[in-house]
Amino acid sequence: MSLFIGLMSGTSLDGIDAALVDLSAEAPARLLATRAEPMPAELRDRLWQLCHAESARFADLARAEHDFSHLQARSVQNLLAEQQLEACAITAIGSHGQTVEHAPAGHDGGPAYTLQLDNPSLLAELTGCQVVADIRRRDLAAGGQAAPLAPAFHQALFRAADEWRVVLNLGGFANITVLPPDHDPRAPLGFDTGPANALMDAWHARHRGGHFDAEGAWAGSGQVDKALLTRLLDDPFFRQAPPRSTGREYFHLDWLHARLTGDEHPADVQATLAELTASSIAQGIEMARLQLEAPAIARLLPCGGGAHNPDLMARLSRQLPDARVTDSSEAGWPPDWLEAGAFAWLAWRRLEGLPGNLPSVTGATGPRVLGGIYAA
Repeated sequence: MSLFIGLMSGTSLDGIDAALVDLSAEAPARLLATRAEPMPAELRDRLWQLCHAESARFADLARAEHDFSHLQARSVQNLLAEQQLEACAITAIGSHGQTVEHAPAGHDGGPAYTLQLDNPSLLAELTGCQVVADIRRRDLAAGGQAAPLAPAFHQALFRAADEWRVVLNLGGFANITVLPPDHDPRAPLGFDTGPANALMDAWHARHRGGHFDAEGAWAGSGQVDKALLTRLLDDPFFRQAPPRSTGREYFHLDWLHARLTGDEHPADVQATLAELTASSIAQGIEMARLQLEAPAIARLLPCGGGAHNPDLMARLSRQLPDARVTDSSEAGWPPDWLEAGAFAWLAWRRLEGLPGNLPSVTGATGPRVLGGIYAA
């Protein structure tokens, strides 16, 4: 076996996902074990503030990065202890870090950038494992969006011989990977479709407290405000041709408030935000289908936290009545661990000297080997 650990912390800031993956040559990837390391509330609050700050002191960034790296190390150490493994058994850790800002189009006329808090040198020191990190910026340097990166992993896992498939990641933001059948020469297409849970979580926290709307119950209690939905979908982002990616820098509560009249009932806004997620995903899939000149999508493989939201999944089923919705576990990989698994796989690609991006997805000028290597 060739063992890698992938670490991922997404826009929800709820913790570190750690995936132990076997990347032996005879199989593309095999998930062996997982651990979800909860984010301490105090660290979550600091990271949240940094993600929304117009400016930040270097000392605040350094402290948050230091504490985040220690949390990553704890997740690795706990996973190894649970599996009765020594650090020397791990070929490498693939570390995504914590995104605090992502601006592939730059800001105020400046250069493109993406910023992940991550200290791979400290992580290697704390764990005794080799680390692959800074995985996004090479794609950005090559003219790409640096996101999404998981589609290359989706292609390795889920491309089928006889049907068109869409892998749908429902984290804070939604992204799709459209996979042609094996025999089809067309390259996969993938991009961010817009908000998934980010706006719903923020609106729920503002009005009801807590970090998320459990099972979409609050959204399900409201009615979709069709006029509001039209105003939300009128944003130019939803008409932008891929490649495209987005984040909290664009879609946030101020963006939402600018489109409210002030007369809306909070539960109806939550229902409308859920419908925005479903509608923008359906629009994105149709945009991709037309760009690829593809037939109807046969199978939809949802993953990420939103895949456990029955209200959101019901809305998606209504928007995409012809697609067979299948739990990704049936296709060989549990839905909660695809992103962490992707960064283990990307670390393996880096050590093998193989490209990790898909230019058809990110818009980079060509395939690139992604990330830097930090010795144990």
